[in-house]
Amino acid sequence: MDISPISRSRARRHGLWSSTAALLLLALSVGCALAATQELDAIVAVVNDDVIVQSELDREIDLVIPQLQRQGTAIPPRPQLEKQVLDRLILKRLQQQRAKDLGISVDDAALVEAMANIASRNGLSLEELEATLEAGGIRFEDFREDTRSQILTSRLQSQEVVKKIQVTDREVDIFLEKESSRLVEREQVRLQHILIALPEDASAQQVKAAEDKAKRLVAKLRAGANFAEVAVRESDGRNALDGGNLGWFEMGAVPSLVSDLAYSLAEGEVSDPLRSPSGFHIIKMREIKAATPENVTQTQARHILIRTNEIVSDDDAKRRLNQLRQRVIGGDDFATLARAHSDDTGSALKGGDLGWVNPGDTVPDFEERMNALPVNGVSEPFESPFGWHIVQVLERRSQDTSDEIMRIKAREALQRRKAEETTEEWLRQLRDEAYIEIRLDRNF
Repeated sequence: MDISPISRSRARRHGLWSSTAALLLLALSVGCALAATQELDAIVAVVNDDVIVQSELDREIDLVIPQLQRQGTAIPPRPQLEKQVLDRLILKRLQQQRAKDLGISVDDAALVEAMANIASRNGLSLEELEATLEAGGIRFEDFREDTRSQILTSRLQSQEVVKKIQVTDREVDIFLEKESSRLVEREQVRLQHILIALPEDASAQQVKAAEDKAKRLVAKLRAGANFAEVAVRESDGRNALDGGNLGWFEMGAVPSLVSDLAYSLAEGEVSDPLRSPSGFHIIKMREIKAATPENVTQTQARHILIRTNEIVSDDDAKRRLNQLRQRVIGGDDFATLARAHSDDTGSALKGGDLGWVNPGDTVPDFEERMNALPVNGVSEPFESPFGWHIVQVLERRSQDTSDEIMRIKAREALQRRKAEETTEEWLRQLRDEAYIEIRLDRNF
């Protein structure tokens, strides 16, 4: 059937309007999608010359919620959770920026090894770890990158803080004079912490408000409120999302601010608010471990070491040590052979004698072989990070090494105490020196 020119004109106009309407609908739908994307990735914080967007915050929250659920901690209201997680993200971003400036990174090989270790500690393969995480609502890629970030932070803090810390013999002496009698009662304590933070130049009004809030929280906690849940909701400390858990401390490693409380608080007791430059602190004594006397098994041993190099292969080293072992078994003097053949010049002059060896004094490969020998036994050749060895056990004894162990523990405790305090100050300085703008549109 033929169509008149008028009908054809109307048809063309109808087609034109239909096409235009379709394009308008398409433009509107694309615009809505873009708007939704922009809303999803709205900037929630500016950190120096970098930004944190909403989708990053949401991914971090997705990691935190299962952690809180595993701890049995109630999930706080979304605005409070966003504030806590954003604070942690800002601190993480600042440390990532600092690590980049210093050329510190974590390559994929180190990350794969760390992930394999995490899986192994949980009795899983990497594939099973991935399946377990996904089943729990955690994207494997998010967990993987969070692990990378933790390794990066650890390396950064080690370089910037821990490696610079020194503990002198005099500090150990002073510590033992002051603390040794009290260490008999308590060996370790597990603490929880809430911080009500104050700005560096806080006004009298800000100090009063923070103190009043801390006192209200103490009253609430002593009335039976769950400490972990209050910490997640209210604490400004970097352990807030862990329920304020600070973990176990050797007594000497407890931060100076709360060292007296570590000895005086009863298990389960909550402290009064403590003032420091960073704000008001609330401490709970979660658990106490009593000190126990320690006897260790010491081994007197001697060894012969052959190091490998471009000329001496592994097979060469093993062959030479097998020959020396046969000579010892045949009656030749071990000490004489050690002086003549051992590459460990320090012990070779003493006939290979290592003296009395405490657990942990040597590398695991060496200690394992040594501990497996009977007195007067001579090992087969074995490898350690230092080269190839044979070892002979001369004697064993059970020794009360309380004084020696006390000095070792005191040094380790002082090192950890200094590390904790210095790291807190370093993180605070990192944040104070940064440009940070919070754009999260929430009322807290």
